[in-house]
Amino acid sequence: MRIMVAAVGRARAGPETALFEHFSNRITVWPFELREVDLRKNLPAGKVRDAEGELLLDAVPHGAHVIALDEGGKQLSSEAIARLLGNLQDDGVRELAFLIGGADGHSQTVRSRADRTLAFGQNTWPHMLVRGLLAEQVYRAQQILAGHPYHRA
Repeated sequence: MRIMVAAVGRARAGPETALFEHFSNRITVWPFELREVDLRKNLPAGKVRDAEGELLLDAVPHGAHVIALDEGGKQLSSEAIARLLGNLQDDGVRELAFLIGGADGHSQTVRSRADRTLAFGQNTWPHMLVRGLLAEQVYRAQQILAGHPYHRA
């Protein structure tokens, strides 16, 4: 199963990027890639979220299982995320796409396309930090499924 993260915005060098790279480089079970999308148009505020949503959905591989990261999504424990990834893999899902929206969140089109929404708690996180949190949770899922002691629950 290939895992792709589509995220609005371009990361710059800094601690958030270093965190993402630290954990994404440790993911060895699944091919893991980041696709950044950047809105280059000057649009009215009400149109930005929809335009970003189109860019995100354009980055999603055909037939992919889509998980939108959204503060209103379901909160799962690390063990539940591991079970989810393991079940998707066992069910023959070939492409999994996590979507991280921009400052205004996801458009209704993205929410409708998503197979599920996931939240990392009730807090609002900086979008660049969410990339690192997601990479860590995918790495943690890999380790949980392997029975590795990285996750000590």
